Amino acid sequence: MEASTTTRNHSSKRKFNDTVSSSPNDIDLSLLEAIEKSQPTIDAVDNRTLKKLVLSFERRLKENIEARLKYPNQPERFADSELELHEELHKLKVLAGAPELYPDLVNLNVVPSIVDLLNHDNTDIAIDAVTLIQDLTDEDVLDENDEPAKVLVDALVDNSALELLVQNLHRLSEKDADENVAVYNTLATIENLIEVKPAVAEMVCEKTKLLKWLLGKIKVREFDSNKQYASEILAILLQSSTANQKKLGQMNGVDVMLQAVAMYKSKDPKSSDEEEMVENLFDCLCCLLMPLENKERFVKAEGVELMIIIMKQKKLAYASAIRALDFAMTNYPPACERFVDVLGLKTAFAAFMGKIPISKKNKKERYQEELEERIVSLVASLFGGILRGSRRERLLSKFVENECEKIDRLMELYIRYSDRVKAETERLDQIEFDDLEMDEDEKYNRKLESGLYTLQLVAVILGHIWCSEHSQMRGRIELLLKQNKLSKQHVKDILQEYHDNIGDLDGPEEKERAQTKIQKFLMAL
Repeated sequence: MEASTTTRNHSSKRKFNDTVSSSPNDIDLSLLEAIEKSQPTIDAVDNRTLKKLVLSFERRLKENIEARLKYPNQPERFADSELELHEELHKLKVLAGAPELYPDLVNLNVVPSIVDLLNHDNTDIAIDAVTLIQDLTDEDVLDENDEPAKVLVDALVDNSALELLVQNLHRLSEKDADENVAVYNTLATIENLIEVKPAVAEMVCEKTKLLKWLLGKIKVREFDSNKQYASEILAILLQSSTANQKKLGQMNGVDVMLQAVAMYKSKDPKSSDEEEMVENLFDCLCCLLMPLENKERFVKAEGVELMIIIMKQKKLAYASAIRALDFAMTNYPPACERFVDVLGLKTAFAAFMGKIPISKKNKKERYQEELEERIVSLVASLFGGILRGSRRERLLSKFVENECEKIDRLMELYIRYSDRVKAETERLDQIEFDDLEMDEDEKYNRKLESGLYTLQLVAVILGHIWCSEHSQMRGRIELLLKQNKLSKQHVKDILQEYHDNIGDLDGPEEKERAQTKIQKFLMAL
């Protein structure tokens, strides 16, 4: 995100609410500029300065409240107090330069007053409050100030900042330049709060209608920076929260995501920002596809068919469509069955064989590698989801056609990833030899990063093929292992390590089922 779009330009002409701007005493641009330029520059903020700033702000706030109560139908009578309140909010931004004083700021009990301004009748004052909170919680400001940051964020959350930020978001019009920037700043503030307090990601979805607003923004066909940011915030909210994933699924979120990505099935994004948004949308879709009920919604909404169409078009979203299919088919046989029924095997195995569309936008080597790993995972998901019947036969027959060329490709991947993992294992052993301690979990994770997980999935696919008892395919596997000075024992060792490290994230029953399947392969080999 460009920094220039996150800070509201207070020297531009401010459009106050309709009641004020309709009066003859409209705020003059030059007057506002003169006032802002006359503000003293504060180089350093200490506790004394903090108290002075807070006291001045509270005084102006009180005057504004009194003026509005006294002259509710005479905007010109409280316009001056509104301008003075704006100045005080602007002055408070200097506190962002002293985050170590945030606990003192909270102790002065000024946070409730700032948060309440998000609900101010004058939208511009509410916008000032958004900008101030965003500045105070900016990640550059809070870097290395963890404890003071937590104190401030807790105070904001406790004083209903989340609810009021989202309420204000619903009343902002993106057709107005200032309000458009305020939408962006509101999203930035929510991101800042989550950064400091991750629990905010679920709290904001429980307490507010933020998910509804974000879905509405993503539905808009035209691309703009706020749509991009909305996609990013939605991805953040979904990435580590099953509750949010389920909630969005219940709000027709799967269908909205499919409609949003469908716009790019036969065209590429026009800019790098739009490209980033498309990646965010697919991230959202993949997160949504983790709960079982959303996989079902995906299949019903013809998500499998859409992803195959996107793959066939070979545009920029090609790799993302493979990723979404893999998420949909993992531990969900109905998606695997639909994939085979709508003739997805031909498209998938073209990718498996390395017939990958490369555009100038993609860094060829890393792009191919990620795609390779994802398509291996997809094929492993297919084998895991289609266990019998004619669909299983169609899947297995792919590895026989063209003189077992897909077995050759599978073994090529097996050898390449095996060599890579072997090199990493030797490197880790050398590190231990040099007296640098490393526990087994860390060693295993390092090996996974170097390609062990993909190697394990290739071994799982080999296990499935071996269990089919097809003599031609078995013979081909043994021949290629022998040519590379390996034996079936090597495959068994990889599978055994995989078996021993299967976790119980999906519950003890799922762990036992997965381990039983691997034991079956080990016995067959």
